[in-house]
Amino acid sequence: EVQLQASGGGLVQAGGSLRLSCVASGFTSDDYVIAWFRQRPGKEREGVVCLSVSDGTPYYADSTKGRFTVPRDNAKNTLNVQVKGLTAEDTAVYYCAAAPKYYCSGYGWPEVDFGFWGRGTQVTVSS
Repeated sequence: EVQLQASGGGLVQAGGSLRLSCVASGFTSDDYVIAWFRQRPGKEREGVVCLSVSDGTPYYADSTKGRFTVPRDNAKNTLNVQVKGLTAEDTAVYYCAAAPKYYCSGYGWPEVDFGFWGRGTQVTVSS
């Protein structure tokens, strides 16, 4: 059974940082991707970062480039994201998702392509 364990949300002051973590289990090979999505109040869910587990290459949404970073020591079955320079625009529920036999790309990763989802974690940025 595939499971995704997400953690790391919370209340943060503007300009601060936090770390999101997602641990995947139950996959029988490395041929899958893990991604973070977020849903801001009143907006549709959007992709934030996507990682190909087989080669460890991360892809970032344009809205998060430079502020969201996957650390170099990221473990193979996890997707950790270090977030800095948080603003009110980052307030959202963040979801971890996974898709087998899928590839992240610079063109994006639609949520409809992901069949496995973890529970959302709330990130609230206070001004």
